[in-house]
Amino acid sequence: MIFRNRIEAGQRLAESLKDYREFKDTLVVALPRGGVVVGREVARALGLPLDIVVPRKIASPESPEYALGALAEDGEVVWGPEGRPEASWVERVIDEERREAARRLKLYRQKLPPRIFNGKNLIVVDDGVATGLTMAAALKTLRKEGPRRLILAVPHGARDSLQKLESLADETVVLETPIFYASVGSFYEEFPQIEDEEVIKLLNEKL
Repeated sequence: MIFRNRIEAGQRLAESLKDYREFKDTLVVALPRGGVVVGREVARALGLPLDIVVPRKIASPESPEYALGALAEDGEVVWGPEGRPEASWVERVIDEERREAARRLKLYRQKLPPRIFNGKNLIVVDDGVATGLTMAAALKTLRKEGPRRLILAVPHGARDSLQKLESLADETVVLETPIFYASVGSFYEEFPQIEDEEVIKLLNEKL
């Protein structure tokens, strides 16, 4: 299945989450930036509040698109199968991503109420899952905040990555798990870069 854009993906994903429509003590929690577009459509269709969690990919400076690990909000790093690289740049990159995560949290949530996830059902949304490392970091962050239930929800993802994530969530909802998964963007006809301004707008507009 190829989605026209993230909006269509969110709308289709919401159809598979209809049991959570206006469900008590339930929120949609999206991963910026692209996941917020999908998450907004899910939140709109289900009549639920929208919030964010901000993990950050750790990538080699030589291969910025490939995730070697991911940074959770509390500073924990989830490394991929290759483990932590023995390289001089690692601490510098981790520190840069830590600062970027803090910047995004402060900027994106400046007009939102305090984030209280304890005892809530959290539908955790992104625009796709490739390595699964950033989603793993997100789920680890959220689990520490004491939710009642974590529901991982994505339009599509790599099968092996999603299997590894199952132990971190209480439920997994995914529309497509193709045999060959090249990249998140390869499953969208339109896959534009999402800027800070759009994220802020989506988080603050009324449902």
